[in-house]
Amino acid sequence: NLIKNAVESMPDGGKVDITAKAESDGILVTIRDEGVGIPEAVMKRIGEPFLTTKEKGTGLGLMVTFNILENHNGTIRVDSQPEKGTVFHIMFPAK
Repeated sequence: NLIKNAVESMPDGGKVDITAKAESDGILVTIRDEGVGIPEAVMKRIGEPFLTTKEKGTGLGLMVTFNILENHNGTIRVDSQPEKGTVFHIMFPAK
């Protein structure tokens, strides 16, 4: 879902970078796009059910993604800048 959203945020094309690296407290996966960014008003509510910026979106994708991560004791942090893109930082605990 995060990769699909990243691609869809770049209507004129662009690059999506996906990295994974081991850290002392888990595995950090980073998904970075060169898209339009997430508006500040949406960032404040990101992950809420039925919140969407897409014409035909349901607003459930990020909510489900956030819930899956939470159920696996993972965390997610989002950084976004208008017209510069968005970065999702996902931390999975290492056992």
